[in-house]
Amino acid sequence: MPETELGGDLPVVEPVTYWVLYDDGSSGRIESTTGEPTLTSPGHLVTEAEYQARINELNAANEAHIAAIQAEEDERKREDYDALIAAGVPDVTARRLSGYEGPAPAEARA
Repeated sequence: MPETELGGDLPVVEPVTYWVLYDDGSSGRIESTTGEPTLTSPGHLVTEAEYQARINELNAANEAHIAAIQAEEDERKREDYDALIAAGVPDVTARRLSGYEGPAPAEARA
């Protein structure tokens, strides 16, 4: 156990974890050895289960956002590929220029 300057033992204080949901939609975890924390941004303390549920929601929203961006990118690549094929560019070159990796249209396979 640590000693004080006066030679006495200091009590060991284990940190307590608090979970926070902030009003701006973010979340946080605070460890404190001095009791319940004072939040510096608008929000409220929640249970660990509520915190984890919010984290799961944020992760799911992030994954959906990434999937939407990827779908838009795939569509743009396909449109660029189709335009190159329509302009008479060979399939392998159209794929390289557009980044498209999907199946070739029936006309290009024939």
